[in-house]
Formats: sequence, C-alpha cells, structure tokens
Amino acid sequence: MSRFNASFEIHVHGQVLLRPDVTYSQLQDALKPIWRYAGAKSLADGAKSSYEDEPGIQMDAHEHALRMCWTVPGDEDFRQVLDEVCMSLNELASAGAAIEVTFYDTEFDEEEAAPGTQSRDDFVMAFVGPDPAAIMQVQRDILVQDTINLLERHFDGAELGGVVAEIDKLFAQRFDDLVNSLEIGKPPRGSGGSGGGHGGRKPRHLH
Repeated sequence: MSRFNASFEIHVHGQVLLRPDVTYSQLQDALKPIWRYAGAKSLADGAKSSYEDEPGIQMDAHEHALRMCWTVPGDEDFRQVLDEVCMSLNELASAGAAIEVTFYDTEFDEEEAAPGTQSRDDFVMAFVGPDPAAIMQVQRDILVQDTINLLERHFDGAELGGVVAEIDKLFAQRFDDLVNSLEIGKPPRGSGGSGGGHGGRKPRHLH
C-alpha cells in the first residue's frame, strides 16, 4: 500500500535472538504485518528500508538473530502492526529483547509552525520474549542501565547498589503477582493437569 501522504516516518530498531530451529519461512510469517504494511508481497521484498544506508530487516542464520534497522512511511495505525508482530515474535524468540520504534512527524515544519506548536514525534519501546520472565529481565536491565546513567551524574557507581536492589524488588513483586494470577483457575497439582503456565523461573537478577 502506498503512503505518499503519510504523517510519519517510522523507524524500527532492534535485535531479537531466535530459537535455533526457527526457519526463514516462520520468520516471514511472523513479520507479515510489517512487510505487508510496507506494501510488499514477501519479507525479501519488504525488508529494504526507505533509506539506503540502513540495513533494513535481516535474518542472521548463523547467529540465529533477527536484526532490524528499517524505516517505512506510515501513520498511527502502525502501532497495531507492532503489537501483532511482537505477539508472533514471542513464539520464535529464545531470549527477551527490546524493539525501539520512533515516529517522526513529517508534517511538522519548525520554521513555519505557529508559536507553541510542537511536533508529534513519539518513541515506543516494545518487548518480546519466550515467556514473561525473559521479557521482564530485559525491562529490568534497561531500567537499571537508564537509572545508573542518570544517577552517575551525581553519585559514584559503587554507591548505587541499593538503588539497583530496590528496582529488583519491584520487578520481583511484579513477577510474583503475574505468577499468582496465572495460578488462578489452574487445577490443583496432582489432579492430572498438564502444568504449563509461565511460573517457576524468575528473571535471574530478581531475588
């Protein structure tokens, strides 16, 4: 579908580690909402970015990784596409990963804009992973790094252990709440139920 009058340039950036058994065909199916959004008929056709200096969408078969540095014209409806793709990638990912999406307002001209008018630029960070623990691990790691980067302007890194511990407590509580919610409605242990669910494994730092 052509978007000559698109409101945004949408840049997608991230790397997702895939299970070793994932095939190109499976990845093409998982990314179908994206390449169809770009008006392509296949992943190979839609993997090219709007900008030649960007590598686009690539599958590294040797490293079992999906790499994305890709721009497409679009509108707010791309958010729904992102949700669909993340749901599909959850089934293929071997570890948690973050996908950064930036919306650049193509209709905003700083020189011509009325005083006080602001662009609609926006930034979204989406997460994928094989289970909630893997996703929370990535969220935790990013938050810790961002917090340390901010606080190191005022404190030595060695002084920030307590801050990191508090962040871990917050994520540990969130994980426990999630596990408890998944336990609701499950058959009692030993009743012949198949188990399943996402309980049992906490993110490695959340003790």
